[in-house]
Amino acid sequence: TEITLEIALHLGDDVVRAIALKPTDGLVRGQEVRDTGAAISVPVGDVTKGKVFNVTGDILNNVGGEPIEITERWPIHRKPPMFDQLESKTQLFETGIKVIDLLTPYVQGGKIGLFGGAGVGKTVLIQEMIQRVAQDHGGVSVFAGVGERTREGNDLIMEMEEAGVFDKTALVFGQMDEPPGTRLRVA
Repeated sequence: TEITLEIALHLGDDVVRAIALKPTDGLVRGQEVRDTGAAISVPVGDVTKGKVFNVTGDILNNVGGEPIEITERWPIHRKPPMFDQLESKTQLFETGIKVIDLLTPYVQGGKIGLFGGAGVGKTVLIQEMIQRVAQDHGGVSVFAGVGERTREGNDLIMEMEEAGVFDKTALVFGQMDEPPGTRLRVA
């Protein structure tokens, strides 16, 4: 079976410490592995809209089984853009949710993370923001589900389809039942 590992540390004498990105059933300490020499990369561009991915960029919702042409992939670890390429003006993103816009305004084009316990409404807020990005601003959202339950992920996808915004969203999941390394890299 094939297991994807990311090298975290070279210990010497052809021994490494690695982060497992797939289940490690059958893997034992000291086992020989093959170095692909390739960075972990994911698809980018319009092909990602309306798709659900795992940490290694595999499409999880290709129900028809039809081949999807992926023309461009980017490594998950990249250098940040040069300083002169960054937007110099900070523009606030209006979510339309008054309590967020007033108390914790978000910067347009930035990353937004919601943390909290189970059942407090994180996903409901995210869904509302994704819907507003798509409908009010004509934008595209990327949702990273870290530690989500499979049921919650399915519910999110169905609600996005009902709202008509699924085709303007790319989703990547590192679910609760996956190795910690998967959840780490999805974040």
